[in-house]
Amino acid sequence: MKYFLYSYLPLFFILSMSCNQATDGFGVEPHQTTEAGLNWYTVEDLEKMQNIGDRKILVDLYTDWCGWCKKMDKNTFTDPTVVDFLNKNFVLVKFNAEQREPIQFKGETYESVKVGRRKTNKLAVKFLSGRIGYPTLVYLDGSNLELIKSSPGYKDATQLLKELQKLSPVAS
Repeated sequence: MKYFLYSYLPLFFILSMSCNQATDGFGVEPHQTTEAGLNWYTVEDLEKMQNIGDRKILVDLYTDWCGWCKKMDKNTFTDPTVVDFLNKNFVLVKFNAEQREPIQFKGETYESVKVGRRKTNKLAVKFLSGRIGYPTLVYLDGSNLELIKSSPGYKDATQLLKELQKLSPVAS
């Protein structure tokens, strides 16, 4: 009996750890989980995801230097009502528009290009239809990853919740 217990205990431990990975049922681990409980993925995770259902995708397009982006992270994306609604109805993606590394999305590679005085990833330029400004929330259809709309500017919790409710097929 001791032999049985010692032989299979490590296997049980490994299996239980692999089942505890936070994938939200999408088949991909989040890139970042905030203290407020939001799971953020990368753009490249989108094509690997499964079981998105009727959810839309919210892409938070930001830059490291953007003060309004940081304020939105601190105030809007921590509001319990916003967090609850997002977790139930959306897949969340954080996308640093000025990241230098190329991005693979829908079979294409998007690299940094000079836009004004700064370098911006071409995918960000595409999502923004050439109108560069941060923060911008980009909404994609979960079934085909096509652009639904871009929504520029800072939004407080009330403004964002109204916008999300108009886009969400699920009433919460």
